[in-house]
Amino acid sequence: MFKLQTLNKISSTGLDVFEKEKYDIASEMTNPDAILVRSANMLEMELQGNLKAIARAGAGVNNIPIDKCTEKGIVVFNTPGANANAVKELVIASLLLSSRKIFKGIEWAQTLKGNGSEVEKMVEKGKSQFEGPEIKGKRLGVIGLGAIGVMVANDALSLGMDVIGYDPYISINAAWDLSSSVHRATSLEQLISTSDYLTIHVPYMDSTKGMINKDLFNIMKKGVRLLNFARGGLVVNKDLFEALENDTVACYVTDFPSDELLGLDKVIAIPHLGASTPESEENCAMMAAVQMREFLEKGHIKNSVNFPDSELARSGDRRVIVAHDNVPNMFGQITSTIASYKINIGDMLSRHRDKIGYTIFDIEGSLSEEVVNRLKSISGVRMVRVI
Repeated sequence: MFKLQTLNKISSTGLDVFEKEKYDIASEMTNPDAILVRSANMLEMELQGNLKAIARAGAGVNNIPIDKCTEKGIVVFNTPGANANAVKELVIASLLLSSRKIFKGIEWAQTLKGNGSEVEKMVEKGKSQFEGPEIKGKRLGVIGLGAIGVMVANDALSLGMDVIGYDPYISINAAWDLSSSVHRATSLEQLISTSDYLTIHVPYMDSTKGMINKDLFNIMKKGVRLLNFARGGLVVNKDLFEALENDTVACYVTDFPSDELLGLDKVIAIPHLGASTPESEENCAMMAAVQMREFLEKGHIKNSVNFPDSELARSGDRRVIVAHDNVPNMFGQITSTIASYKINIGDMLSRHRDKIGYTIFDIEGSLSEEVVNRLKSISGVRMVRVI
């Protein structure tokens, strides 16, 4: 039986994926085989010796010690795209909020309470201060064409916007889903300089940290509306404030409030509501659970942030999983060790991702503890499992 620990409340839709006869599921558990997590901070958590996998019900994994997990051969999963529709809907809403001053207008209308029959006249007299442009016919620049970016681009087209996108690393699946009516920018600078609205949908990492900075603000169209539903650190706040002050940016909408952003006239700070829908939470939980189950029961990997995607139809009596360094002669050492015990390999799959290799062997017969220990003793082998 697998021991599965939940560090946050996980939707029952996801937990129902696990057969009760095969899984012991609890929030408090010693030495679990696997962990399901949402936002709980695992960075200082002890990773106990039996831990094989961690699944994050969400896209971001900055609450998980990825390097430490990789070193120990622990596979870390996330759920890209599971909350894409929820984020997309909030982005579309924010396009309108950034243009029409709806939010400020509603706040102002509330101040008219108590004026009785004069309210209608006051509304007609004061409404002009909240006017703003329509989005139809304006150009939307989408930076990053992953699951969310593609949805935003396609829906913005349906709203009558002219859409241009930039993503030098667009996946084949995303390219298939993207409307042919979306213009392709040849550079980030081209997209930035020609767009009336900009929306950011790239992952936060060293190469993208602070990517929206003074250099890009200097080439933006005057009065651009900037939306950030990816990560706060992608925008350099100091440079943003200057752009707001000189009216380069007419409005900044972000799902990542910080103390210095709150209270600013041209900033709409949303309290990280992008994925806060019941549908999104269920989708993330289901996706994380299925990926975890497939790994624990079959050794398959999909949507891991530190190991390669790997899937092999089962064909032998036993399945052997080996996580190892991606170095010369590693594969030869593993296969020769198995062969030295006169064990026949019926089928196999070997994949690598950067410095990590992952190999699945389907063998005929059984595998003794002695063989498993021999495999574990090979320098560079990080994990061995027998299923």
